[in-house]
Amino acid sequence: MNSTDIGSEAASNAEAHWDAAVDPRIHYPCYKSFDDFIDVHRLESLDGYVTERIKRHLPLQRDIEFYTGPYRLDEAAPERPGSRMIYLAQSKLEDSYFDLDKTELWERTAEAREFGLLMDFIATLPFKATGRMLIMYDDAGRAGPAHRDHIETELCHEFIWFRTNFRKPFYMLDQRTGEKRYVESYSAWFDTVNQFHGTDAHEGLGFSIRVDGLFTDEFRQRIPQPEYNLASTPALWACTAGGS
Repeated sequence: MNSTDIGSEAASNAEAHWDAAVDPRIHYPCYKSFDDFIDVHRLESLDGYVTERIKRHLPLQRDIEFYTGPYRLDEAAPERPGSRMIYLAQSKLEDSYFDLDKTELWERTAEAREFGLLMDFIATLPFKATGRMLIMYDDAGRAGPAHRDHIETELCHEFIWFRTNFRKPFYMLDQRTGEKRYVESYSAWFDTVNQFHGTDAHEGLGFSIRVDGLFTDEFRQRIPQPEYNLASTPALWACTAGGS
């Protein structure tokens, strides 16, 4: 996310939300795999295509640096760890994390044309409309510090995180126990508020894609809704209907 995403809210405020109440059936760390809902074979087939086009960006050094936001588990960890982002959609307004699902604000970038086959795949995902779409990559394989995206427990973004290969070791972390769980699927939806997430160091180029938007009404019927703490919705689904 960009430095303007969260505003000036102090990171120290995050500690007060670490123990926000969630449905007792939820056990962190967890994520909901979406592999049953997407064409994994088609996604895998895009690996060389996406990799080649990301490599074209490396010598240019023009892509935006990833910013973790202020809610890092270790405040001493770098807020800009070195990974970069290729935006496939950009907002008509100043970039704000809280506008990710305001789909009317987002329009495709020139890079979306560059990644045309990837955009064709995104069109098959269970969204009725899409908002922010981006590729996050790091050719140096640096670790991405454990962090949360925000601390608004009654805000839940509908998004799909996915990848074409497993070179990027991505994990969820329960800050209360220190338990870490690696994502073992090609795709996932996860709670970005009540747990932390990050990336371990790895060899070579690693990348993932995230698409935010609005799920279709039909797809939403599959999703259990918590009575409180809407940010925990993907966690409730993972813990009650299978996930991880």
